[in-house]
Amino acid sequence: MSQLSDLRISDNAQLVLSAAACLGVIGVIARAYRPKSGLPLPPSPPTWKLGGHVMPPRHSFLTIAEWVEEHGPLITIRSKLEKIVIVGGYKAAVDIMENQGKLTADRPRMVAAGEIFLGGMGIGFAHWGERFRRMRRALHTHLQPKAAEAYEPFQMSHMKNTVLAILDDPHNFQDHVLTYAAAVILQVAYGKTTSTSVNDSALVEIRRFVKVGSAIIVRPGAYLVDTIPWLKYIPWYGRDLREGFERSKKLNLDQLNQVRKQMESGVAMGPSFAKHILENNHGLSETEMAFLGGSFFSAGSETTSSAILTVFMAAACFPEEQAKVQAELDAVIGRHRAPTFADRESLPCLQAFISEALRWRPPLPNGAVAHRTTHDVIWATHQENYCIPAGTTVYGNHWSISRDSDAYPEPDAFKPQRWINDQGGLRDDLKFFPYGFGRRVCPGQHVANRSIFINTLLTLWAFYLTLDPTKPLDDMGFMIGEKTDKPCALEFETRIPETELRLMMQNYPEGNKP
Repeated sequence: MSQLSDLRISDNAQLVLSAAACLGVIGVIARAYRPKSGLPLPPSPPTWKLGGHVMPPRHSFLTIAEWVEEHGPLITIRSKLEKIVIVGGYKAAVDIMENQGKLTADRPRMVAAGEIFLGGMGIGFAHWGERFRRMRRALHTHLQPKAAEAYEPFQMSHMKNTVLAILDDPHNFQDHVLTYAAAVILQVAYGKTTSTSVNDSALVEIRRFVKVGSAIIVRPGAYLVDTIPWLKYIPWYGRDLREGFERSKKLNLDQLNQVRKQMESGVAMGPSFAKHILENNHGLSETEMAFLGGSFFSAGSETTSSAILTVFMAAACFPEEQAKVQAELDAVIGRHRAPTFADRESLPCLQAFISEALRWRPPLPNGAVAHRTTHDVIWATHQENYCIPAGTTVYGNHWSISRDSDAYPEPDAFKPQRWINDQGGLRDDLKFFPYGFGRRVCPGQHVANRSIFINTLLTLWAFYLTLDPTKPLDDMGFMIGEKTDKPCALEFETRIPETELRLMMQNYPEGNKP
């Protein structure tokens, strides 16, 4: 009997010790995340799960939006032992991600995706520092607004082909938009002028790598090495990731070397990033240059095509707003000539329509790659002051920001007029963030904006878009991470006699002059 009693006491002692150890671990974590300023972290939705806050596999941004609605525009969630801050309000995004952008410009460590699969060469995962600034400078020099104008003739040429493809095969409009996006990106990156289709072997190979890489990015923690980083030093661990890097490296170097050979042969070449980087170097290694060229497609193709398709879908979903844009097109351009980039400043309604479509259904609803704070970030409100400690992972949630009623009254309504000022021009005091935030904003945004503009301009000038009432509609299906195979079926009715439209497209000017 005494032995049994001793055993029970021993068991109870073990339970007490275990509980004390758990409390000790919790205390260490709490102290690690306690800001030196003494200010609290942003509020956190309650959870008793050991793994932290659980997200649904689809439409997780809706769950986050509910938390933001209940707890405020800045919230803290927990993933296992890590605290993550989500920015879900317009003012918070401007104050933290834009105005304090230098403090949030770093990236958290992503071992599987950034260090093994991309070999530390991906600019999207690069830590804030001199190497990142060199890579960023190379991209910015070639993609700043003035330099991006050089690609407008190519964008017009590829868009002309898209209009003709829609005339021939309207049911596969998604493929035509994907072809457009791929053709423009390959021309901007490598100067490729040959016709491109979604079935080209090189393009299929590039898409395969992008798809694999995207799956790794959107599933952080899927690889144990992200939790136990030293596993990366075990040669047999993560062979699929290492093989992916080697294949990607070969593909990127092959593309760069093709451009080098063209330059050495004296062949006349148009502008391209590969040509620019080979001529200027910017202090980068051969592999860094090759991966920068490869980043164009991984960063730009999917987001550009998703944005264009979202605008098309919005036109069909809101016919009265589509009609307002087409009334502007008829008044400014008419139907006897095809519009060009030169018409851009005369079309505020069309530009407002694009802005509203990308707010209505953001291409990246949960935001892109996470940020990381390098210093404590203070955010003051009328009710409370909060501190995001240095070393914290931060996401800007595009969906929640787009639903901020203080910035966008009636946020669930589709209202392009919100982007127009009292004088009938575009407002300069309101923005959205489809290309990211602060010093991590996508450097290709000026090329992407031009692609979205010329696609919307020519398509709404040439066609009246409607939904096919016999087919299902998933109005969230074009958003990255939420994509479905056929989110919607569109019908394209010509606004100009088809024979005339074909003739105008065949003679379409590949430049800025109307």
